[in-house]
Amino acid sequence: MKREWNILLTAIQFMTRIRVPGTIVHEPIYLQLAPRYFPVIGWIVGGLSVLAFLVFSRYVSLDAGIIASMITGLFVTGAFHEDGFADVCDGMGGGFNKEQILRIMKDSRIGAFGTIGLIAILASKFVLLKELAPNHRYFIGGVLAAHSVSRLMPVLVMQTADYVSDPGQSKSRDLTSRRLSAGSLIVTILLAVVPYSFLPWPFTLTILPALFATWRLNHYFHRRIGGYTGDCLGAVQQVSELIIYLGFILVWRY
Repeated sequence: MKREWNILLTAIQFMTRIRVPGTIVHEPIYLQLAPRYFPVIGWIVGGLSVLAFLVFSRYVSLDAGIIASMITGLFVTGAFHEDGFADVCDGMGGGFNKEQILRIMKDSRIGAFGTIGLIAILASKFVLLKELAPNHRYFIGGVLAAHSVSRLMPVLVMQTADYVSDPGQSKSRDLTSRRLSAGSLIVTILLAVVPYSFLPWPFTLTILPALFATWRLNHYFHRRIGGYTGDCLGAVQQVSELIIYLGFILVWRY
């Protein structure tokens, strides 16, 4: 149990800005196994985002609640995934070959494609969440499910594709240096779908388009750069989260 606790804390430390106890043991193996708890990070981020929504929507307005929810998610993660999404937009939009794409993606500055991509995805999230907001049950379920399942999708990419960034310069080198065992992967999948156990079963169908989008992005990254980078994983998470919000709206209405 102590080992699993250290693995979970390692995942929290890597994926969020949340402070972890100073007594945490740092071992490369813990970071390699951390992806098994990525959906739990989704529970935490989603839960805090939902809390912000409930407070601000009650005392201010629904729009304020949605904005507070989004800002909370950005604050807790340090815009970790959004930064990766922006880098992918810049790299794929401005690079013509693998070397150019990787060089652009490593640049800490954000370009036109990244700026446009961030505006588009954040605006899309706001619009979709606004559609869910009148029904608090489905809003809460949608946010928790989206944050949880969208953090499973990068794990699936890591299981099936090759890491192509320069390992010596990547902060993700330990994370990507080892694939999860079949048992750990099953645990990760089960953790990811926990939020659906509190919802009507048709909402589980929202996982399917997220899986399809992940498969297509994985194929696209392989075609452009021969595999994935840490930024690509962030892009997968962001797109999956958005698709699950859309799926919740469609299932709720139809």
